[in-house]
Amino acid sequence: MKFSSYLAAAAVMSGVQASPHPAPQQQLLGVPSTPSQLSYSQGGLDDIISDSPLLSLHRALVKIESISGDEHDVGVFVAEYLEARNFNVVKQEVPPVKGQEDTKTRYNIYAVPRSYTEPPSIILTSHIDTVPPFIPYSVHQPTADSTTLDPEDLILGGRGSVDAKGSVAAQIFATLETLDSNPEAKLGLLFVVGEEIGGDGMKVFSNSTLNTKDAFNTIIFGEPTEAALVAGHKGMLGFKVLAHGNAAHSGYPWLGKSAVSAILPALSRVDVLGDIPTEEGGLPASPKYGPTTLNIGVIRAGVATNVVPSEAWADVAVRLAAGTPAEAREIIQRAVEEAVKDQQAEVVLDFDSHGESYPPQDLDVDVDGFNVTTVNYGTDVPNLDVNPDVKRYLYGPGSIFVAHGDNEALTIRQIKEAVAGYKKLIEAALEREEKK
Repeated sequence: MKFSSYLAAAAVMSGVQASPHPAPQQQLLGVPSTPSQLSYSQGGLDDIISDSPLLSLHRALVKIESISGDEHDVGVFVAEYLEARNFNVVKQEVPPVKGQEDTKTRYNIYAVPRSYTEPPSIILTSHIDTVPPFIPYSVHQPTADSTTLDPEDLILGGRGSVDAKGSVAAQIFATLETLDSNPEAKLGLLFVVGEEIGGDGMKVFSNSTLNTKDAFNTIIFGEPTEAALVAGHKGMLGFKVLAHGNAAHSGYPWLGKSAVSAILPALSRVDVLGDIPTEEGGLPASPKYGPTTLNIGVIRAGVATNVVPSEAWADVAVRLAAGTPAEAREIIQRAVEEAVKDQQAEVVLDFDSHGESYPPQDLDVDVDGFNVTTVNYGTDVPNLDVNPDVKRYLYGPGSIFVAHGDNEALTIRQIKEAVAGYKKLIEAALEREEKK
């Protein structure tokens, strides 16, 4: 069966349509406070972008708002862009985010060259959703400290410019350039939705017939890594702490049971579990990833100042440096039970309402010519089911230190270097195939 026929069949079956340590913080790339000594007009800046197919694609991607749950437009754009360049494209439908059922259909985009008669062996993948709020695309001149101005230092800003539309654009061009010189290279592109909210897009792909994992030997994930290969990232565990008491007038607090008074010792204990040695009941550290860290990100309680609060809850994110989520749950459960044993109000833990739960992810760094680092952020790596012998790389342009922030941006040089970096990873994968 030709692979184009396979894609069509898979689409029908799936109910879809076919068509070592973190690097130091970089300088934040916002709008420069001091104008450069040499300058371009805004029209000149626009021309620089328009004259480059790579930069024009990046601009088009960033201009399309695609906050998680609302990725329809960017998915359709990517599908049409690749179809116009001789790819067979599957637009894989992903269910709407809970509470956003009235939004337009969300699509993962899976693309392979039309000439293929079998599944690809090398997949380049990243995500097309972003965090809120939307920040419009912009191009700025850097602050210059000399009388020369290199166009490659121009700053490309906007939401998603780094995380992860910079990777998407660079992966597409690395693939196109590789296929131009080597049409037989077995490359596929996968761009998913929902990475920023737990990875629902990648999970849908992973559990579908499109995941021909027996054919894959290399997966190249795109995220902002400052052009370093990532040796791994921490695991993830989310949970809620909930306290249930009885309301009463605040002038007579002994008539009620304060959920806040009960939850505070639990949260105080949880907050320091990453700093406590494991032999004393803390969460594990590792030489590779450092300590496990916890963040109490949300706290909600009470209805009024003069009412003893009957309900309180908090949302916690754990970045696991070692061990498994199951082991971490046991440690957290014991710590909370000990902390609240003298409280009158009930305190319980909810580990089921969070979809994020995975151990630290070790990744491959066996290609020469790259710096090597580890990162603390999560990715779609654990959400894609692949065979144990598959090589997994994490690489991309830009810095995580500006991703998600008001100053999210990268330079022209960084995105061009990423194309070369992705091509180097593809070349290494092709060389391994030839040796088999």
